[in-house]
Amino acid sequence: MSYGYGAEAPTNGDAANSLGGDAFNNGWDNARATFYGDIHGGGTQQGACGYGNLNKQGYGLATAALSTALFNNGYTCGACFEIMCTQDPKWCLPGSIKITATNFCPANYTKKTDIWCNPPQKHFDLSLPMFLKIAKYKAGVIPVRYRRVPCVKTGGVKFEIKGNRYFLMILPYNVGGAGDIKAMQIKRSRTGWITMKKNWGQNWTTNVVLTGQGLSFRIMTSDGVSKDFINVVPKNWGFGQTFDGRINF
Repeated sequence: MSYGYGAEAPTNGDAANSLGGDAFNNGWDNARATFYGDIHGGGTQQGACGYGNLNKQGYGLATAALSTALFNNGYTCGACFEIMCTQDPKWCLPGSIKITATNFCPANYTKKTDIWCNPPQKHFDLSLPMFLKIAKYKAGVIPVRYRRVPCVKTGGVKFEIKGNRYFLMILPYNVGGAGDIKAMQIKRSRTGWITMKKNWGQNWTTNVVLTGQGLSFRIMTSDGVSKDFINVVPKNWGFGQTFDGRINF
């Protein structure tokens, strides 16, 4: 369930910090891509970034699992990339795709061949529907060019509350702009800002007991842009609920 509770727009000059269309246009880099899951996206849900039902959370099938070199211990979760197949006219299709990083492609040190996700290789394991937009199915693995791009999301940042009274865990998702989160803070009605710790993927935690009080959040994305989501959660919140921050990057 999603709830909204009077989220306020930030007043810390967010207009000046807004991402331009070419904010991440720093040129293209080389990588490879494969696919996993089925044509309906089965097998691509949830994963190492901590997201759940990607369709319900707004990511759909435009997702990828990243190799160790790109995943950055989960700090790249939520980042967006533009990818195109290149230098393989037999299998490549024209055009490009834009995806959000939602999972991890683990290394396999027991294999001698097809070790696409082992460091230091840069690799994207795409959902099958996205792979088929840039290459033919029989290709299996393709050379690609990629670059970071701003994430364009519909609606506000969402905050899912998990954990328990003594171990509060927040999953922010549907994050626009840079998409990947560098730091997060939480504030209840009777405290200042409390710095949260990254737990795994995009799950952020605190051991401070915050039940029975309204909550606000502060997020800083990897490009240094910070936004406050004030009075997002009412004091009668419960675990398992999701709240709409109303605004985005």
